[in-house]
Amino acid sequence: MSTTNGGHLDPTLGLTLKTVKERAVKGVVVLTGRTFFLSVVSLIATGLLTVFLEPSEFGVFWIVSAVVNFLAYFSDIGLAAALIQKKKKLSEDDLRTTFTVQQGLIFILLFILVMLTPFFMRHYGLSDDGKWLLYALGLSLAMSSFKTIPSVLLERELEFEKLVIPQVLENLVYNTIAVTLAWMGFGIMSFTYAVLARGMVGLVAIYIIKPWLPRLAFSKKSFRSLLGYGVPYQLSALLATVKDDGMTVVLGGILGPAGVGLLGWAQKWGQAPLRFFMDHVIKVTFPAFARMQDEKDHLKRSLERSILFICLLVFPSVAGLLIVAPMLVEIIPRYEKWAPALIPLFFISINTIFAAVTTQLTNLLNSIGKIKVTLKLMIMWVTLTWLFIPFLAIRYGINGAAFGYMLVGTSSVVAVYVARKYVPFSFKASFVFPAISSFIMFIILLAIRSRLSVSAMSVAMLVVSGMVIYLISTYFFLGSSIVNDVKKSFKTIFSR
Repeated sequence: MSTTNGGHLDPTLGLTLKTVKERAVKGVVVLTGRTFFLSVVSLIATGLLTVFLEPSEFGVFWIVSAVVNFLAYFSDIGLAAALIQKKKKLSEDDLRTTFTVQQGLIFILLFILVMLTPFFMRHYGLSDDGKWLLYALGLSLAMSSFKTIPSVLLERELEFEKLVIPQVLENLVYNTIAVTLAWMGFGIMSFTYAVLARGMVGLVAIYIIKPWLPRLAFSKKSFRSLLGYGVPYQLSALLATVKDDGMTVVLGGILGPAGVGLLGWAQKWGQAPLRFFMDHVIKVTFPAFARMQDEKDHLKRSLERSILFICLLVFPSVAGLLIVAPMLVEIIPRYEKWAPALIPLFFISINTIFAAVTTQLTNLLNSIGKIKVTLKLMIMWVTLTWLFIPFLAIRYGINGAAFGYMLVGTSSVVAVYVARKYVPFSFKASFVFPAISSFIMFIILLAIRSRLSVSAMSVAMLVVSGMVIYLISTYFFLGSSIVNDVKKSFKTIFSR
């Protein structure tokens, strides 16, 4: 299929190529802009929680969350993603079949969770508070499943301005309750109440924004048509869970709650730039790439600009974090307990740099229907993860585990090679210049830090200096093109 800018990529939704591009740009910037404040709130909340809670309590939260997240990937079998990626108009049979299958799977998973609770309590030494957190996360999973269809409908239409509202409310409610209760001494139960409140608020909000009547029905025809894409997609997602949350569960037995708490702290902050900037782009570009998958030239340029946008923000954020983290650990009261996690933070940050590029590439492959290629890549990463990380964790503790994550991250160069076979994007137009600019900033800030005392003023000076250095070096490499892109983005956002 070939279209002009005025041709309809999806006549059922009235989406032209121009509309898709405009909504994609607006979606990325709106999601990033509107949730930027909430991301700051979330990071501040995490900082406060790490002050009020002990590493072992944080470790329990990470372990229990990993258990539930692992089970969660059996709740969909990829049907939701298949609905978003599907070229043709969605029928009511498609929607109701997906909803029915998902609810059946959720019921089975909650039953398994309850049956396995005594085992989890013995294996990880969970208290009754840990058990209630486990149940709360399970109930939250059930509430989340009811949000699937309204969310899919909004994503297919690229209406991310509406989709962000429940996320905003969930974030505010969760962090406010968790921090307040932790400050009051509720310990692990702070997470329990916060998780339940978050689930209820998000569920009510999404149905107000995008009403849809839940109804149980099953169509063999719809199920089979969605399953061809859904199963490989969900298998790939399941393998990602085995690689990440499954490994956290295993490390809980090797490192213990305190060790996992320290490693979790390093992962939380080391991956924060991805959560800040990349997640919004991925969420928007999956349906956008799916709508323009037959427009190869437009797809190539859109891929390059999206990777450039991610790297321009993630790379300097990682570099700056590594510079100021050692100082923050000394400055913030009661924060010296996280000093053992600084070396793991460095290794996890290297992994983050590779993920900034390759996550968008696997997202591209999924959106153009090359789901089996992504599945093969995921098998490679899972194999490397389970080969390196447990062995290194046993030998060298949390530093060894974090180093293992870094080694797995470097294997992502394979994904770059594979993705270029389908969409031959330019390295220079996507991530080379942001990498060079960030490296220059890092080296200069490292020299400046060596001459400063450890204080809040020094941290502020490094942050400001880093921003100036990075902006100058970026403008040197990219010139007026980056300014023009910003102007176009603002024009798109504020256009009617």
